[in-house]
Amino acid sequence: MNLLEEAIIYSTIMHQGKVRKIHGSPYILHPLEVAQILSGMTDDIEIISAGVLHDIVEDTDGTLKEIEKRFGSRVAELVDSETEEEYAGEDRSATWKRRKEESLEKLKTSTDIGVKMLWLADKLSNIRSLASSYGEMGDKLWEQLHQKDPEIHKWYYKTIAEDIEMELNKTGAYKEYIDRINYIWPGTFDTSKTKYKEYREIDVSGCERIGKGAKAEVYRYDEELIVKVYNEKNTYKDVEREISLARSVFVLGLPTAISFGIVSVGKGYGSMFELIDAKTISELIAKSPEHTDYYAGIMAELALQIHSTRPDSGELFPKASSYIDSWITRAKLDEDTEKKLFEIIAARPESECLVHGDFHTGNVFLSNNEPLFIDVDRMAIGDPIVDLSSMYLFYVGYAELDPKIIEDFMGFSVQTAAGFYNRFLKHYLKTDDEAEIEKVVRSSSLWAFVRLIGQMKKKPLSDKDKAAVELLTEKVRSLID
Repeated sequence: MNLLEEAIIYSTIMHQGKVRKIHGSPYILHPLEVAQILSGMTDDIEIISAGVLHDIVEDTDGTLKEIEKRFGSRVAELVDSETEEEYAGEDRSATWKRRKEESLEKLKTSTDIGVKMLWLADKLSNIRSLASSYGEMGDKLWEQLHQKDPEIHKWYYKTIAEDIEMELNKTGAYKEYIDRINYIWPGTFDTSKTKYKEYREIDVSGCERIGKGAKAEVYRYDEELIVKVYNEKNTYKDVEREISLARSVFVLGLPTAISFGIVSVGKGYGSMFELIDAKTISELIAKSPEHTDYYAGIMAELALQIHSTRPDSGELFPKASSYIDSWITRAKLDEDTEKKLFEIIAARPESECLVHGDFHTGNVFLSNNEPLFIDVDRMAIGDPIVDLSSMYLFYVGYAELDPKIIEDFMGFSVQTAAGFYNRFLKHYLKTDDEAEIEKVVRSSSLWAFVRLIGQMKKKPLSDKDKAAVELLTEKVRSLID
């Protein structure tokens, strides 16, 4: 008996007596349909077997441990990607959206094509059933489900489509999935354009990397063109949104570079910029560290220009306070420290100015001696401390963990980085008063350390990491006392 045959027998036994919610058909037909859809995309028996088993943990007494023992670790990992967290004692209708958001995070962060195939096959099977019932019942269908709001269902299925489209948009299953979404929610996707067309494909291997951030890397494609390559977590929608936002920022009179098109780069997307003879300020400092003060002045003037801009409407931009709130929450500090941090930020004067959200020399080009910034997707309205603390983190804070982080990120020495930050503040504050500068440094370092603690706690901590977190936590406490 092979793996798939054993999976079918096991799943049939575990789902025995269970029926589907709306039509009352035997539940086992659903995982078998998922397996059939998967077999049209792959001949990988582990992926197809995971399709047969994908609802075992969520809907039966079966466990991941048992699946791993019977079918192996990869099958268990695939099943886990589709298994939602249960909230004992809470109504499933009340937790529906929360459970979906958490499971979507697994899909977004996975690099296993099998996970994406499994999600597509499962959701296609589900939406086939949903579309059939919708054709018979119309809007009365939603009354039969845990989640009664059809717009939230639309959000869920649409988000999945966007998360898997880069790898799977040429499959028949994906095209059918889009058709079913458009049947229930007409006009959700324009299948004749945008993400369903093939973007021009380019290759950046051999190109000079001139910038690196959390979500993208910037390459010099040729003498006239720059390409920003987004990581695989970013869909075409993320890229289009940033390009649209850049145009809006440009209309406000700010010197941002405007992309002239989206390209396909490997399994991800990129945006192209025509920046003739442009270099990032990081490149220029690395080449001529003796001119650090000059470049610090350019960065300070650009920051002041951004921070003095007040949009007529805040609809385009989120509140910068949400960034700081998330830094505090992710740091998972003790209750007393967390309370003090929220009190400190609440006591700061409200601001309606723009902040960049990811302001550093790798995101600013000099073209014909004029600065142009990129990466506008985190622009927000609020306290400039968001940008000042980010600057501290990039040029000083990361050295608390390892000076090499700064040197690799910026391309110049940690000593040059620290000197740059100090000069930047003098230009930004337009003062040489050390007491005034120190006041801003303390505030900036506080939020930089809080943010850094949260970044570290996103992954399992080694003993070295735990010691670093403890040291940073003590620094935070000393700065708020």
